[in-house]
Amino acid sequence: MDVVAGLEDVRGRVRDAKRAGQRVGFVPTMGALHEGHLSLVREARARAGFAVMSVFVNPLQFGPSEDFALYPRDLGRDRRLAESAGVDLFWTPATAAMYPEAPRITVAPGAAGERFEGASRPGHFAGVLTVVLKLLALVEPDVAVFGRKDAQQAALVRAMVRDFNLPVEVVVAPTVRSHDGLALSSRNVYLDPAARAAATALYGALRRGVEVFRSGERRAAAIAAAARAALEGEQGVAPDYVACASPDDFAPVEHADAGTVLAVAASVGSGATRLIDNVVLGEGVEGDVHVAG
Repeated sequence: MDVVAGLEDVRGRVRDAKRAGQRVGFVPTMGALHEGHLSLVREARARAGFAVMSVFVNPLQFGPSEDFALYPRDLGRDRRLAESAGVDLFWTPATAAMYPEAPRITVAPGAAGERFEGASRPGHFAGVLTVVLKLLALVEPDVAVFGRKDAQQAALVRAMVRDFNLPVEVVVAPTVRSHDGLALSSRNVYLDPAARAAATALYGALRRGVEVFRSGERRAAAIAAAARAALEGEQGVAPDYVACASPDDFAPVEHADAGTVLAVAASVGSGATRLIDNVVLGEGVEGDVHVAG
């Protein structure tokens, strides 16, 4: 595995791979790698012969009261895990290289970025889309792989790629869960044992929503209410939102169909760790997700 930090270094190495006839798959991350990230690498390798992973904790997507300074970082561990997963090029750009000065132009996410996570974290998606656009411009991949746990983010990235006519295929891979259903997340390291146990309520809420949908209920409000009731019954969990949304633009819907996203966000534990999760109705929480032991 090659390891580079410079912007021109990654460009040159990727272009060498393309000149050699290889397709390039890209997995952008903020590090603190777990099995969910590694599953994205495997997806990228299945679709392209040359896998690139970036590790960059993007300051633009953190609000002033959020956890940028405390966000988990362990570059040595990340490097070992990336190599074990088959990453060919491991790229760790510095903040000063990515943002030599405060950006004068950022990507506006529009109405789709002002709902749910966008409403709870103002400016978050402008920061996400700005860095993703920069990363895609630098790597120039054929395929970029994102995880479905961040479904609203993935929908916005797809819209940006479409609207800007970017020559990259965006793939959204299944959520990876632990044995008890909790979606893997770098922020799970913040959870003490009690909070870790309470956090499984998010999965329980999604399962309840799926059950109601499978029973024949199609009123989005009723499905969301059933899921929220399951979440509110858990001590140490403070729900933010539970809602049914369109998979394309995350607009709230009144009628839920197969393909509608049931999304949830909550703060968990004494440290108020913010977690998000979702499920696609009609697909369910079994079968279409990977379960880590």
